[in-house]
Amino acid sequence: MGDFRNLKAWQQAKELASLSAAAIKKLPGYERYALGDQWRRAAYSVVLNLAEGNSGRGPREFRRYLDIARSSLHEIEGILELVDAFGYLEKEELRLIRIKRSNCARLVYALLRKIDEAAKRT
Repeated sequence: MGDFRNLKAWQQAKELASLSAAAIKKLPGYERYALGDQWRRAAYSVVLNLAEGNSGRGPREFRRYLDIARSSLHEIEGILELVDAFGYLEKEELRLIRIKRSNCARLVYALLRKIDEAAKRT
């Protein structure tokens, strides 16, 4: 399937993980080890599942990893809702993270559609 680093979805996921890591450091101490840890795992999950899924085991296997990445992106959105509700971060920082998450999700959905369309043709 090629080098995972060339996937736009992976590139966006890596940027999302970086933005998330910086934001997690700004959470209150008691949340860094609860909500922050969950957020970190979800962000890493997106990056790592895109990399592992693109390892060339075939489209069915890749789709499975994409589904996991998609679920982690939804989890991040839920976490961002909590962070917003509790006022842990500035609105502008949250907005930028949400944009990055949405861009990544859009690219993951596009990969899922591509795999599904290819499966229908076979």
